[in-house]
Amino acid sequence: MDSPKGLETTLELLARARAGDTAALDDLLARYLPPLQRWTSGRLPRWARDLADTSDIVQEALVDTFRRIESFEHRGEGALRAYLRQAVMNRIRDELRKAAVRRVKPGIPDDLPDQGPSPLEATIGKAAVDRYEAALARLRDEERDMIIARVELGFTYPEIARATGRASPDAARMAVTRALVRLTEEMARERSR
Repeated sequence: MDSPKGLETTLELLARARAGDTAALDDLLARYLPPLQRWTSGRLPRWARDLADTSDIVQEALVDTFRRIESFEHRGEGALRAYLRQAVMNRIRDELRKAAVRRVKPGIPDDLPDQGPSPLEATIGKAAVDRYEAALARLRDEERDMIIARVELGFTYPEIARATGRASPDAARMAVTRALVRLTEEMARERSR
């Protein structure tokens, strides 16, 4: 029995999209764009926000990914969402590198290789990610920016220092350390709730 159009599974929409059905691509975009925009909100640090709007970054990442949808290998429930999140994170990393290069000309090269999954993605599960997300949302913008740059985006301390205008890599390291301490405290509060 076929599912009504509004209730089609992601797998059904993927199959239609791979067959060239543009309506299926539109349905996938409509399904994944709003939640990814919510997830991405706050992931682009303040010092890079003037260069690109978060919603534009998400939309561009999804459109680019859906153009190459035939290369996506569906490996179960949540696989497409994870794949799209990674595409968005890669786009954010690109924007941050561009922002850093614009701030300090001899800074970060545009052709840095993607380091794969972030340490966060590689080491913790969904429950921990949920606690992390909730705790991260309660931090000050500057603390959140430092953590995202270091933990999620893999920036080095010299890169963070240049991008945030810190006096030295050590100053950036200390700022990141303080932010991580605050994050740990917030995650502990989240766990005890």
